[in-house]
Amino acid sequence: MFYKPRTMSNELIILELLNERKNLPRKDKQHYFNLKKGYEGEMQFDALTENLQCECLILNDLLLKVNNTTFQIDSLIIAHGKIYFYEVKNYEGDYYYESDKLFKRNPKVEVINPLYQLGRSESLLRQLLLSIGFNPQIDASVVFINPKFTLYQAPLDKPIIFPTQVNQYIENFNAIPSKLSEKHKKVADQLLSLNNTDSPYKQIPSYYYDELRKGITCSKCHSFSLSIEKRKCICHECGNGKPVIDAVMRSVKEFKILFPNEKITTNIIHDWCQVVQSKKTIRRILATNFNIVGVHQWTYYEQDLDF
Repeated sequence: MFYKPRTMSNELIILELLNERKNLPRKDKQHYFNLKKGYEGEMQFDALTENLQCECLILNDLLLKVNNTTFQIDSLIIAHGKIYFYEVKNYEGDYYYESDKLFKRNPKVEVINPLYQLGRSESLLRQLLLSIGFNPQIDASVVFINPKFTLYQAPLDKPIIFPTQVNQYIENFNAIPSKLSEKHKKVADQLLSLNNTDSPYKQIPSYYYDELRKGITCSKCHSFSLSIEKRKCICHECGNGKPVIDAVMRSVKEFKILFPNEKITTNIIHDWCQVVQSKKTIRRILATNFNIVGVHQWTYYEQDLDF
């Protein structure tokens, strides 16, 4: 069980919504695809570490700072006497290693060597742990998770876990004797308290309400080809059906993610959803699920904290 589960970053959530509702510039679209692929790879690794039976604390997706320097850790495991952490890469295709550099083949393109990122993060993590009074042994590795990844001229002396080695690595990890104490839990809690939720490196392009495509999207295939049939939103692409109230509430949540400073009103949500013709239906859904503020044309709706 994860002590800190992984969640999709706000940056990726916004880019995913924007990708559905506008034509992103090529650079932003590529950034979105890279983030999405990275997140999918991390989730694959999580599916393996989640099954660990040995005594350990797993903290995923940490964004930490030490001496005014920010660094990220994809996955960290606290075990007896040692902290393990991993830089997870979902690279796909043929790569080769040469002169401490990593290149993608066909066409030849140099990519950032994750071993450099690993070394930097290991040094910063050690400094941070020392600052909170903890000095464990650190075991850091790069994990290439994608089974379609091949690395030619792979160095034998580097902390790399290849796709064909991941399952065996997890099995071996499970066999390591480990007994945790309150001190280990305290370290985990301190790391969680130092975790930042807002990355200084996020790249979100500017966008405006008028330029975004309006409508409710299918929760399964993300199509806009929906219609209302009785009390359900039916997707004409995949046949997925959801109650109208659920579809509207999901669209309201997306609207608030994209426009956190805008007030929720019947008119704006009616325009945002498009497919729901009746303003009365929108008003009833909002009144049922939100707190009403103001009267008449000044009425808007405030969400509860757990929305």
